[in-house]
Amino acid sequence: MRRPVVVKLGSSLIVDGRGRPRRSLLRARSAEVAEIVRAGTPVCVVSSGAIALGLRRMGLARRPSSLPRLQAASALGQAALQRAWQDALRPHGLEAAQILLTGAEIADRRAYVNVRNALGALFALGAVPVINENDATATDEISFGDNDALAAQIAVLGRARLLVLLTSVPGVLTRAPGSEGAELIADGSAAEEAVFGAASAAGRGGMASKVAAAELASAAGIPTVIAAGAGERVLPPILAGEPRGTSFTPGGEAASAFKLWLRFGKHVVARLQVDEGARRALVEEGRSLLAVGVTGCDRPFRAGDGVELLGPDGVPFARGIASVDASELDGRRTNVEAVHRDRLVVY
Repeated sequence: MRRPVVVKLGSSLIVDGRGRPRRSLLRARSAEVAEIVRAGTPVCVVSSGAIALGLRRMGLARRPSSLPRLQAASALGQAALQRAWQDALRPHGLEAAQILLTGAEIADRRAYVNVRNALGALFALGAVPVINENDATATDEISFGDNDALAAQIAVLGRARLLVLLTSVPGVLTRAPGSEGAELIADGSAAEEAVFGAASAAGRGGMASKVAAAELASAAGIPTVIAAGAGERVLPPILAGEPRGTSFTPGGEAASAFKLWLRFGKHVVARLQVDEGARRALVEEGRSLLAVGVTGCDRPFRAGDGVELLGPDGVPFARGIASVDASELDGRRTNVEAVHRDRLVVY
C-alpha cells in the first residue's frame, strides 16, 4: 500500500458565515479525494468545523468563552460535520470513517500504535478517515491546540507522503491577507518573512499555526504544502507537483517510527540540564545518559515520563524516556542510568 496523503481543511472552508456546511466545496474536494484514492493513494482528511456548526444549533453567533459550552457546541456540531463529509464522499463510492482524538492518544505509545493500525485497516478497506480533535472531552493538558498541529501529528504517525494544509488564502503571505503589497511566499524556508494575521472567526489556528505544523512535518521527513482550498482543481495538481501555495521541503531522512513518536508525540514532563561531557557522549558517541551528567531538573518526573535534555548553554538537543524517578537523581553522583540510548532521540 502506498503511503497516505493527509489533507486538512480549516473551519472557514467547511462552514459559511451563517454556520452552515459549504456543501459545494466539500463535494469538490471529495471528488478529488475519490480520484486520488482510485489511483491507489490513501487519503486521510483532518477536518475542522464541529464547533462552528454546533454554534448554529445552539443559536449562538460567536464562540462562547465557557469551556462547557464550547464542548457542547463541539458535541452538537460533530455529528453534522461527519454527515456532511459522508454526504459528499458517498456518491463516489467512499465511506467516511470518524476518528476523534486528543493528545493523550498521541502521547501514549500503545494508543499511538493502535491509531496507526486503525488507519491502516481503514485505508485497506478504501475508506476515508475523517479526523478531528475530540473537543468535547479534551482539556488544556491533552489538547492539540488546533487542527493544524493535529494534522501534522497524523502525518507523522501515518508516515504520510504529503501533508496538505488547505486554507482560505493562497498560502503564506508577506503581509496579512488583504493588506496592500501582500505577496505569496512560495518557498517555506522563507516563511520567517511573513507577517501573520489573526485566525478566522470560525477557527482557532491561523497562518502561524500552519507554518509551525509544516515545520514539524518537514522535520519528520514529510513535505508539506499550505494552499488555497477553494477552486475547481486543488488537490490533484498539488500531488502532481505543480507549484501551488507555499511548499516546505523536508530536511534529511525520516527516523524510525518509534523515534518519530518519541520526538513529536511523547509528552515532555520535565527538562534536564546536562554537562558538556554528557552532551558529547550522547550526541557524538551514542551513549545513554547517566545521572552523573545531569546538573539540573526543572520539575519532578517519574520513570516512563518524557524528558527533554538541555546542554550547558540551555539549548535543547534531545528528548527521551526517563529510566528512573527524579528523586533517584537528586544529589547523587552515581552511574545510574537516567535515559537509555534506545529510548533517546537527538535533534
